[in-house]
Amino acid sequence: MTIRPYDAVRDADACLAVWRAASRSGHPFLGETALAADAVLVRDVYLPKAEIAVAEEEGRLVGFVALLDAVVGGLFVDPAHHGSGIGRALVLHAAERKGALDVEVYEANAGARAFYARLGFVEAGRRETDDQGRPHPLLRLRRPG
Repeated sequence: MTIRPYDAVRDADACLAVWRAASRSGHPFLGETALAADAVLVRDVYLPKAEIAVAEEEGRLVGFVALLDAVVGGLFVDPAHHGSGIGRALVLHAAERKGALDVEVYEANAGARAFYARLGFVEAGRRETDDQGRPHPLLRLRRPG
């Protein structure tokens, strides 16, 4: 596996495909309509604003981490590669660059909560709605530098 900087021309479609697959797996409670609307935001707003590193295996993009300063705005790994160390490698790559990290995860996403806990993140806050105002609580997690 290699981690490299994001190239908007080359990687946008692959990142969006990984985002869709990982979101369906980790956020089934959102439903397809919400995911379709969120895909537009990811493509048009979030990816262009973020500092992104992508993970490749055999030339295929299999995951990415999107940073907004020292906040993990998104960490997504192709579900076929979950448990293979790609997510861990991307978070550690981000931590090397930024030091302390924050992230928000859906409270209902037990897998993400456990993943971040294994990497030393601890709960630092909570809010009752997500960025789109939907009633899905988010936990803010922090990893010291």
